[in-house]
Amino acid sequence: MSDTTGTANPGTDASAQAILDGRTALGIELGSTRIKACLVDADDPTRVLAVGSHEWENEFTDDRRWSYPLDAVWSGLQSAYAGLVADAERRHGVQPTTFGAIGVSAMMHGYLAFDAQGEPLVPFRTWRNTSTGRAAAELSAAFGLNIPLRWSIAHLHQAVLDAEPHVARLDFITTLAGYVHWRLTGRKVLGIGDASGMFPIDSATGGYDTGLLDRYDGLAAEPAERAGRAGIRVAELLPEVLAAGEAAGALTSEGARLLDPTGALLPGAPLCPPEGDAGTGMVATNSVAPRTGNVSAGTSIFAMVVLERPLASAHHEIDLVTTPAGDPVAMVHCNNGASELAAWAGLFDRFAAATGATRAGAPIGRDAVFETLFSEALDGEADAGGLLAYNTLAGEPIAGLDEGRPMVVRTPDSRFTLANFMRAQLYGVFGTLALGMRVLDGEGVEIDRMFGHGGIFRTAGVAQRFLAGALDAPVAVGETAAEGGAWGIAVLAAYQRARATGDDRDASLGAYLDDHVFAGSAVEVVEPEASDVAGFTAYLERYRAGLAAEAAAVAALAPAGLTTSPDESTKRK
Repeated sequence: MSDTTGTANPGTDASAQAILDGRTALGIELGSTRIKACLVDADDPTRVLAVGSHEWENEFTDDRRWSYPLDAVWSGLQSAYAGLVADAERRHGVQPTTFGAIGVSAMMHGYLAFDAQGEPLVPFRTWRNTSTGRAAAELSAAFGLNIPLRWSIAHLHQAVLDAEPHVARLDFITTLAGYVHWRLTGRKVLGIGDASGMFPIDSATGGYDTGLLDRYDGLAAEPAERAGRAGIRVAELLPEVLAAGEAAGALTSEGARLLDPTGALLPGAPLCPPEGDAGTGMVATNSVAPRTGNVSAGTSIFAMVVLERPLASAHHEIDLVTTPAGDPVAMVHCNNGASELAAWAGLFDRFAAATGATRAGAPIGRDAVFETLFSEALDGEADAGGLLAYNTLAGEPIAGLDEGRPMVVRTPDSRFTLANFMRAQLYGVFGTLALGMRVLDGEGVEIDRMFGHGGIFRTAGVAQRFLAGALDAPVAVGETAAEGGAWGIAVLAAYQRARATGDDRDASLGAYLDDHVFAGSAVEVVEPEASDVAGFTAYLERYRAGLAAEAAAVAALAPAGLTTSPDESTKRK
């Protein structure tokens, strides 16, 4: 993927002309720690023309829920968009005023609830919340398939069971991507991949499972009445489902002002269906075909494996979702990813700064600290020398944890070295993920290749190698690893434009990616090493046994300001 830099003459630079003509695709993704904007040439999405970003962070609110204020959504989007405009000016000497297509992506799942006037009824409840245990268990039993705690229907049903006051006024629920898209276009729609994290999808019809919709209405009738509502027709609360390539509305004047308060951005640009970060991750890694998959590592970590056939049975560790084209996918989602690893790197970064350490006469810097620590991990023992690292800042349903307490655990005979410590931290990022992936192994799911993306893979050959050992499968990392979902949704926007304008009108998403996006991409594949596979297996056995210590820490150590332990009644069994 090319990323042209420098300032050019608008009259002669082809990229500048594409920007002026609106022959571009804009992708926006609201991730867990950064909001990113990515502008690509719509005729060649491998050419990134400009980028912008804004850092933000979730909040643990007074009612013990993880949330982002909606005001922060828009201030962050405006900041990322302004950064992209400035980057286009710096590189190409022009500023965009319109686009050939726009796409919005964001963290999947969660709960955004609105009344008939479009006003929010409760603060945004993100995927990270684990307070929906009773609802998820009841829905899983009623539906005969796994409904995770973070799914939108679990959040809705928990609110119904708890008779929350807002249930009586509820008119519409959506995800973060669906909310932003709605405000930009006026349309309450959702890409099928993101929708599959709200309510179960029927891949044969490309819509919500109608039998389960009816089943839920019956299940919720009595508790909804106790909540002051005469029954629920959940189909009327959910956004319309669209597949990749379908038209999903156009940027309104109000939407243009929300993105660009300066008024330079014109309305009218078409939008593709909004998608979740899982779907854009699949697109960004060309992992939409059966027997392929990807691992996305950020604040959370999750694996997506495109299935050849249905699973034999339901498993609480596995979500059944879809690709942006609607094909079935097994998803292993863990609430905790690389945040704790980053916190330790920050500690070492501060230590280096406090000592006045330099490299080539300059302060070492955060990137160099990461590179040094990751490289040190390569010298660690294959099983991390008996050390264990739990990255659980938040609850982890796969591990049966309502809340998290990050821990490092070792026995007196463990080998406590920096190399082993860092290998344990990297293994800890993949620990809960590996528990879920072992379930797919038991189902006989075969994987030809997993694609790793996210910042953890920026240091070449370290996290990629350890993940290959953890999964006992080849792991690929390519040029798109650092761009991630913002580029993935830009590609989906370009695909929608190609379908709408007659180019590749009948091309499947997989064919479009193969022919127009990844045909010449460079990919480095690492095969699993036998010693790493054996070492991680030994680590995982200790990791599983040590979850009892993690659970005890949750029960014994309340967060600052609280005097009671977590409510064990909500724990997912």
